[in-house]
Amino acid sequence: MTSIFARAMGEDFERLHPQLRRRFSVGLESGEACVGRGSMDRIWHGRAFVKPFLALGATRNILVPRTGRDIPFTIENVPYTDAHGRETVTFVRTFALPDGPRRFDATMVHSPERSCVLDYLGTHQHLASDLRLTAEPDGSLLIRSGEHRFREGPLDVRVPRLIGGDAEVRESFDDATGRFRIRVAVTNRRFGPLFGYEGTFRARYVDALRHGVRAGLRPVREEARA
Repeated sequence: MTSIFARAMGEDFERLHPQLRRRFSVGLESGEACVGRGSMDRIWHGRAFVKPFLALGATRNILVPRTGRDIPFTIENVPYTDAHGRETVTFVRTFALPDGPRRFDATMVHSPERSCVLDYLGTHQHLASDLRLTAEPDGSLLIRSGEHRFREGPLDVRVPRLIGGDAEVRESFDDATGRFRIRVAVTNRRFGPLFGYEGTFRARYVDALRHGVRAGLRPVREEARA
């Protein structure tokens, strides 16, 4: 048993930079959690008409309806077993904006059926996205979102790409500075750029069992459907 990310990537995982391999090896087998702290050079969003949609998503810690520069940033990647017995890793990002902290929450599991990492967004896991992870020639990691689904009670519907957001995440490691660099962009094929951020952070690894999952890090509701 390897990390959920290594399982999804297969042999491609070994092509990642060694520091990225360690960061994406966090899991129950490695026994490590990763806490990254740094600064986002820029947080941005698209044209004014997208802001109400970002604000609506922010009520469930999905996306951030704010812009800023040099914003202190924390990312918490903590493995745990969810209520349905699946290995899960948190991706909770906190942006310390001048008007107060904002969070962008996700929890990830491996889906053997879909041969990908399944990304549950927000505090209630109402949105689920397929993630495809690939190693780039320079050892960086490229993550692209695929199909999106909305789940509430018995409702389980595919989100049309015309109204959904396509996410692209690029993460690399700078040997000169000892920092990870991340760039995230969410776009819509009709409305263009929606939201994104870019910056750097340093990672600290801690014993996952001793560290535990702090209060408020797990989602309020855990979706059983993969």
